[in-house]
Amino acid sequence: MSNRVCGVVKQICISSSRGTQKSPVEKAVLRKDWGLEGDAHAGNWHRQISLISEEKIQAFREQGAQVLPGAFGENIIVSGIDFSALEVGTHLLFGKDLETRDESLGAQGFLQVAELEMTQIGKECHSHCAIFQQMGDCIMPREGVFARVLEGGEICPGMQVCVVPPKEDRPFTAAVITLSDKGARGEREDESGPKITGLLEQEGYQVVEQILLPDERQALESHLIRLADSRQVNVIFTTGGTGFSVRDITPEATIAVCDRMANGIAEAIRGYSLQITPRAMFSRAVSGIRKKTLIVNLPGSPKAVTEALMFLLPHLGHGLGVLRGSEGECGR
Repeated sequence: MSNRVCGVVKQICISSSRGTQKSPVEKAVLRKDWGLEGDAHAGNWHRQISLISEEKIQAFREQGAQVLPGAFGENIIVSGIDFSALEVGTHLLFGKDLETRDESLGAQGFLQVAELEMTQIGKECHSHCAIFQQMGDCIMPREGVFARVLEGGEICPGMQVCVVPPKEDRPFTAAVITLSDKGARGEREDESGPKITGLLEQEGYQVVEQILLPDERQALESHLIRLADSRQVNVIFTTGGTGFSVRDITPEATIAVCDRMANGIAEAIRGYSLQITPRAMFSRAVSGIRKKTLIVNLPGSPKAVTEALMFLLPHLGHGLGVLRGSEGECGR
């Protein structure tokens, strides 16, 4: 434990209804797979708990902001940890006597009370809050993080927090986005998205989001950026919107958000598909990388996405491992 980054809980804040500022409490109970008991934002989702660094709040106050604990909607304020510099998948252990060598507490000298897993960094601000209106800025969208409760327990100010980096052999995370005007209007059932999700889960991937969108470029770009930057998923699969129709904008949106292209993947899928149907030549699908997230355009039909993934998945893990840094390059 001594070689890990540690901090101290300074404030715990809750609110009984959404849209109201959270207020400090002397202690609170973290409930597994739920969040803080009594807090309106608790629930069965990935943003059960929000956290922010005390140092970031203090720096914002020094710019003239008059903010009280809970003003950013944060549940837990911690000193000594820069949450925005951590990776999604980081575990946060809450406990007592972290630096005390006490045989009664086990070999690590740490009585663990609760455990969180970071699921998101930052949050897009759709309607600017009162703090932004006052200051022209708000730190929560870039400095705040969110987590889910893995193990519950009672926490209080003064408790220590220990950072445990993600394991290198953890499952890859994925998100699936279906592009379909008719599907978004409820006129057609989305079969391709669930098909992709099912195939990924069979291979051990953790699918964190499955989204159905109309063929709108701005909406797709926004979700691709959010999933790559805030949720830091390893791979995003899109299905649909890669043909010749005027509304087919998936390749353009993908190119716009990528830092680097990785079109060997799209070309390999296209080449494989051409062995099945000559119409694969009409696919405009691309693939690329944003930060450490791979984005792959797949066809729109359930049959075609199945064929593409059966070809791709046996080889994809190596590329994703290299991208996240858990696997070395291979010249073979």
